[in-house]
Amino acid sequence: MTILRFSKMQGLGNDFVVIDGVRQRIDLTPERARFLADRHFGVGCDQVLLVEADAQAEADFCYRIFNADGGEVEQCGNGARCFARFVHDVGLTSRREIRVRTQSGIITPKLEADGQVTVDMGAPRFAPAEIPFAADVEAVTYPLALAEITLTISALSMGNPHVVQVVADADAAPVATQGPLLATHPRFPQGANAGFLSVRDRGHIRLRVFERGAGETLACGTGACAAVVAGIRRELLDATVEVSTRGGELVIRWEGAGHPVWMTGPAVTVFTGEIEL
Repeated sequence: MTILRFSKMQGLGNDFVVIDGVRQRIDLTPERARFLADRHFGVGCDQVLLVEADAQAEADFCYRIFNADGGEVEQCGNGARCFARFVHDVGLTSRREIRVRTQSGIITPKLEADGQVTVDMGAPRFAPAEIPFAADVEAVTYPLALAEITLTISALSMGNPHVVQVVADADAAPVATQGPLLATHPRFPQGANAGFLSVRDRGHIRLRVFERGAGETLACGTGACAAVVAGIRRELLDATVEVSTRGGELVIRWEGAGHPVWMTGPAVTVFTGEIEL
């Protein structure tokens, strides 16, 4: 029997079980991740986040992310903000800005004086092979056949794959029906997070995201970054955009090709506890 200490955290309602893998040993298998994420038999969360030391000693920490279905994924923006607050609050570091290794590269979260967390999410990738997405050439938008219709979508990577479409009203968008089909579409060989954005004005969008392996979440940090980048490339948005999600507000800033995407938003500890594995 293993007693596991954890923190339950949330960023705009996107919730996490965060585990200190530096000061306690844990073999986080897909089965254990599914158990922890189960809202009836475990703790309950959208993703399980594991803090580890960086084996390559180039970053302050290594950041591993497991979706509720047990699958390990490359990146999670809301989780990155919670990660930064967690390592600071539990005394793993006193630095307010840290370097964190993910499967998709190094990110740099920073605790702001007002309690918000800003994360350099890195530069978006658009080459189809780097997303990955099945297309002959890179484009701003692509036609995508889905059931009986053809959608106009943007495809890009924020360290994880995203498919984004502009809709008239995000609140009325067919997220429950189209989301699972987009997340598992054969043109995305590793799956994708599906974003549905509606533009309120050039500095404000409404967004809902269906995440692969988790379903629709109250907020998705990388999804917000992907949606803003897609909107800017389509000349619908300015460089700094407030993103309204079902869980609250994020601010995303992107200065264009070659520049990183900056995300600012809250990270909150809900409770700490122990559970038997």
